Amino acid sequence: MTKVHPNTRSTTASQPPKPLNSSDGDASTSVVLTVWKKSLLFNCDGFTVFDSKGNLVFRVDNYMAGDKGKIVLMDAFGNSLFTILRKRLSLGDSWLVFEGEKEVNPSYTVRKQVNFLRGKSLALVTPGSCKETILSQNRNKVLYKIEGSYTKRCCAVHDEKRRPMAEIKQKEAAVRGVSFGMDVFHLIVHSEFDLAFAMALVILLDQMFGSSTSTRRN
Repeated sequence: MTKVHPNTRSTTASQPPKPLNSSDGDASTSVVLTVWKKSLLFNCDGFTVFDSKGNLVFRVDNYMAGDKGKIVLMDAFGNSLFTILRKRLSLGDSWLVFEGEKEVNPSYTVRKQVNFLRGKSLALVTPGSCKETILSQNRNKVLYKIEGSYTKRCCAVHDEKRRPMAEIKQKEAAVRGVSFGMDVFHLIVHSEFDLAFAMALVILLDQMFGSSTSTRRN
């Protein structure tokens, strides 16, 4: 099987990598990341994400005994990019997304969609917190909608104009189309979308529809 691990040079380099939203000068090129649903640390649950050259890009390391309602997305050097908190005492499955390590003034709320008719919609992304959105002119503002099937690793993030921003797809080995399984998959991020936020949405989808949840419809 094709190896799934980063180049060791990426974690020991003295200088951080170039901003990932720049695709080597070609703004129209999408970035393809490989997401591995596994932490590189012992006794941790999380994700490890590589670029097309095998360099470590993002990581999530959640200790088994840690707070299950708090997840931190880090870059290759351990810097916190987003802090994700489950919204307590809310109707449905809702999460708040904060920039960096702060836990005030959330940038986004991501809400799981309840699909009684087994529709394609998985989650909605709105600005700020649920309370702020309801009380503001952005009451009906949906920034992004996630549709498809996460359990099948086949879904996409669309903006309010239905333009694709990011996609999750199964990863296959180069030889004979052998599948890696559901723990290794592609995250394809288009040039106008933030890479770190795209990965934050992957984390949330896994919380909402992953193997640890009781609902497996999507």
